[in-house]
Amino acid sequence: MSSLSSLHQVAPAVHVWTPGVENAWGFANCGLVTSGTDALVIDTPYTPALTRAFLDAARQAAPGVGFDTVVTTHGNGDHTWGLQCLPGADVIATRSSLDHLCHEPTPQQLRALAEKTDPGTPLGWYFRKHFGIFDFSGIQVVPPTRTFDGRLDLTVGDIPVELYEVGPAHTVGDLIVHLPEQRVVFAGDIVFNGDHPSHWAGPLEAVSTACERILALDPEWIVPGHGPLLDQGGLREHIAYLDDLADHALLLHGQGKTPVKAAQILLNEGRYPGMGLPERLAITLAAEWRHLDGDTAAPDLVAVTEAAARIAWQRASAMEPTAQ
Repeated sequence: MSSLSSLHQVAPAVHVWTPGVENAWGFANCGLVTSGTDALVIDTPYTPALTRAFLDAARQAAPGVGFDTVVTTHGNGDHTWGLQCLPGADVIATRSSLDHLCHEPTPQQLRALAEKTDPGTPLGWYFRKHFGIFDFSGIQVVPPTRTFDGRLDLTVGDIPVELYEVGPAHTVGDLIVHLPEQRVVFAGDIVFNGDHPSHWAGPLEAVSTACERILALDPEWIVPGHGPLLDQGGLREHIAYLDDLADHALLLHGQGKTPVKAAQILLNEGRYPGMGLPERLAITLAAEWRHLDGDTAAPDLVAVTEAAARIAWQRASAMEPTAQ
């Protein structure tokens, strides 16, 4: 998969690793900040193989620099499961991100879902399509070595780095990375570009507020968790999408619709054309419904993904040519 990915310099001392894969789960953007002999890695790819490709590119961009500090923007595996390729690194995250580790399937469980479920069912079909392409064997989940609440300031050589906790939003423990001198923000999965997001915690108002906090930092470039980089205009468009979805969610919830039915209604109306993975509306709306219902129970992430899989299955079946 290394041929799918590349490392680009977006500002002095700042590189972004972009897989460049659309309509797919798991291909997350990562970052590298270097100054002198110091470096900061921002997130790691999904698997050791992808992470080795990222680190090979990083070493070419910054020869002789050690990668001993990592910031993880949140606890999802596609941003953290490559950490074992950086043994001994100081891994920084929010304290709240530890809570997400209790809810997400382990690499072993995800591998079983991709390999041992019935491919003739929506869940088995969907997991094979989107997760069967990854090699999850041998992955050891590495927890943070340093956590914080609120804000943490770092320096990479002579470059100031500001970490801001902005969750719960996408997950319970999100953070953003602000490089004020370079005017770059690494937003993690607070921001998706191109595909519908899959927000596990919510509510949408909190995600939108986190995006507004990014705008207030006046960045030139925003690095989303997935998809191409955005400028401020692109981020404002994403905020408009979040706010519009929140408005429709409130209306449809008030009408007694389920999250799945609400997602189907919005898709049948043709809302948000051109965005990939439309079935993920069911995931984000399930999180929104929990807040509207006052449900504080831990979400079943596999169950809400199965709901999305059923929508994708139905949409794929409807697009198949009718037998003659």
